[in-house]
Amino acid sequence: MAAEIQPKALTRKPVLLSKVEGSQDVVSMAAIVPKEDGIISVSEDRTVRVWLKRESGQYWPSIYHAMPSPCSCMSFNLETRRLSVGLDNGSISEFILSEDYNKMTPVKGYQAHQGRVMMLLFVLEMEWVLSTGQDKQFTWHCSESGQRLGGYRTSAGACGLQFDVETRHVFIGDHSGQVTILKLEQENCSLVTTFKGHTGGVTALCWDPVQRVLFSGSSDHSIIMWDIGGRKGTAIELQGHNDKVQCLSYAPHTRQLISCGADGGIVIWNMDVERQETPEWLDSDSCQKCDQPFFWNFKQMWDSKKIGLRQHHCRKCGKAVCGKCSSKRSSIPLMGFEFEVRVCDSCHESITDEERAPTATFHDSKHNIVHVHFDATRGWLLTSGTDKIIKVGLRRLL
Repeated sequence: MAAEIQPKALTRKPVLLSKVEGSQDVVSMAAIVPKEDGIISVSEDRTVRVWLKRESGQYWPSIYHAMPSPCSCMSFNLETRRLSVGLDNGSISEFILSEDYNKMTPVKGYQAHQGRVMMLLFVLEMEWVLSTGQDKQFTWHCSESGQRLGGYRTSAGACGLQFDVETRHVFIGDHSGQVTILKLEQENCSLVTTFKGHTGGVTALCWDPVQRVLFSGSSDHSIIMWDIGGRKGTAIELQGHNDKVQCLSYAPHTRQLISCGADGGIVIWNMDVERQETPEWLDSDSCQKCDQPFFWNFKQMWDSKKIGLRQHHCRKCGKAVCGKCSSKRSSIPLMGFEFEVRVCDSCHESITDEERAPTATFHDSKHNIVHVHFDATRGWLLTSGTDKIIKVGLRRLL
């Protein structure tokens, strides 16, 4: 169960560098062009735009290209300047951008899905284009020939997609809350495993290939860190949003996870700390502290002549407790609870000030974020939202 989020004591004002306006509908995705004063964006208004910063300090579109269908996602490779755009009609269109980012040349297209393309990745090392669709299909194509190499049917539409080049493992997060790991070959794939930890659908995935950790964001407002490389099944929960988590990004050089939500919140998580798993909630018919019966335990209520109480759970030890024995609240940052949650009285006494030290900072973007991109070369953070605006912020807020 997701923890109740209390008012943000650590909220900070973002350092806003630029606002880019002009789209007529939601900006589905956008990306900072590394080493250039440029931004690439795709929108539900059917446009692909490349924005370059002029001498006035404002961004103006150097490329404005109309697509046959609303744009749902994109993937840009700097080395080849290849831009792949996923569309609402299920197709993927590929373009090559000129060196000065003033021209966009069509290369090829794929009819990858029977419904909206939810997410796509261009993998230069394999010359593959990976995509997921609303049709519950994961597919991969050869980026050179355009040939469809294979596919896999997921349990629901999937908008979480990540790929590990070293192992050729693809991670797919779908709307049922399941994460699927596949091993890809040139023309076939094999199922490695599936796992599920969210009570809502998976909305975003982020992969750290160095630490071999997968992050999943969900409509249940939570994030889970899955230790894939450790092979121990460790799953760490992070609670920091009041609404569904929309997107994730990772800064590997500082080991910071960036999560953005429909609540407009940007949360910067310090992952360079030793975090702890949240305990399983224990089942009991009576309070595991004072032995008072819970309201469904009719026999003990009759025998003890006591009124049954409501059951709660301590977030630190997982014990089933009554309200009187869990009247205290505390943050437990190393367990992912940055805000105060219910704990039993004995656990409250055992938590030290050091254990309450925050491991995340919170920022209000003032818009419903649908996508985030972090440019590590300059430390810029880009967000796009349902308000049709692209915002670029400075890294020093991290």
